[in-house]
Amino acid sequence: MALSSLTCIFIFLPVTVLLYRVVPVRLRMGLLLAASLLFYAWGSPKHLLFLLLTIAFDYFAALELDDLIARRRVKSARNALFLAAGVHIAALCVFKYTSLSLPIGISFYTFSAMSWLIDVYRGDARAEINPLYPALYIAFFPKVTSGPIVRWSDMEAVMKEPVVTVDDTGKGIRLFFMGLFKKVLIADSLGRAFAAVCALPQMAAMTAIFGMIFYSLQLYFDFSGYSDMAIGLARLFGFRFGENFHYPYLSGSVAEFWRRWHITLGAWFRDYVYIPLGGNRRGVQAQLRNLLIVWALTGIWHGSTLNFLFWGLYHGAFIILERFVLKGRQEALPPPVRVLLTDIIVFVGWVFFFSPSLGSAFVYVGKMFGLDGIGFWNGMTTFLLKENALLLLTSIILCGPWIKNLHDSLVYREGGAWRIASNIAFAVLTVFSVAALVSATYTSFLYFQF
Repeated sequence: MALSSLTCIFIFLPVTVLLYRVVPVRLRMGLLLAASLLFYAWGSPKHLLFLLLTIAFDYFAALELDDLIARRRVKSARNALFLAAGVHIAALCVFKYTSLSLPIGISFYTFSAMSWLIDVYRGDARAEINPLYPALYIAFFPKVTSGPIVRWSDMEAVMKEPVVTVDDTGKGIRLFFMGLFKKVLIADSLGRAFAAVCALPQMAAMTAIFGMIFYSLQLYFDFSGYSDMAIGLARLFGFRFGENFHYPYLSGSVAEFWRRWHITLGAWFRDYVYIPLGGNRRGVQAQLRNLLIVWALTGIWHGSTLNFLFWGLYHGAFIILERFVLKGRQEALPPPVRVLLTDIIVFVGWVFFFSPSLGSAFVYVGKMFGLDGIGFWNGMTTFLLKENALLLLTSIILCGPWIKNLHDSLVYREGGAWRIASNIAFAVLTVFSVAALVSATYTSFLYFQF
């Protein structure tokens, strides 16, 4: 089941939220776990057993780590952690690098599970005797399929003392439906434009560039839309997760982009890979090595083909360039120029992300330089621009905070009629989003494949 499916929106979610509010507090987490397992089984029944095995494995691994740490058997605890991490990494490799079908969300819930085990080893978290809590932490339905990758500390307090306020409910509903708007009205429309470009046997250079732009914007609105929906849903049950995207296409450098894009994944690699490797504390050579390892792993995490490894190292190379060669010199450029240069680098990188192979990615880049031999612009380019001009303009505006800032300044400072207008606008967007969902062929979230 997907968060944007009609079954989820009109049956699963209302029933789950209603039951959550009426059952005794002591039964709420059990209800959420049952709902989460049903949610996962609905979309991937053949992989439910693997998710349950993952939960059981981590439950007992955490207990063992906790016991070893309590008895100060540090070396044994370290070995146990390496073994547990090795099992998780081996499972990821088996599913990603063989012909076995990939369980939905395995990359996300595996990283959540590993972060908990590492935190137990470090003493930042404790194992749980009650298996309900780790099971819900790993399988919680808003995040199990596509993140965000939350930490144990993000859920522990609410799991043990669940409280939902009126503010949680209001903000959760609004965030969920704004995410749905991003997905079905913006991302899916951009996806159809991108598909039209990909269907062309040949294309002018600017047509290929438009295709790259369509995909880059689609990926942002698709994944950030899912994150908003997941965070909004979690809020309905009292869980307050941090944002996963913060206007990444307004970044002035590649490093800044990765502080704004998929924030929870970047934080995971920083805290559990880069810093343990030594971070930037052991000299330039070690720092270069650590950065390359992190970005190679980031690419591999996203996919098993060489183009994903290349994509990860591509971003790593630009971050190294910014940190050691440019050393902040790009800050001398006007902010709009820095943003434009960063977006060009990132958008070109997405070509290696959406292409089925490394070779096909370079072929597509060649098309952007006119290697198809039909010039820079042709009639198809004009047609694509006319058909998608409003969509492109809307998408670009929504990549920034300008509409939100204007809305907040009017609604929260002026109030009154502006607040009523805001509620009406939100209702209209929700109706249009649901109508588009009803009339369109279902399109899964792009990050389901990871």
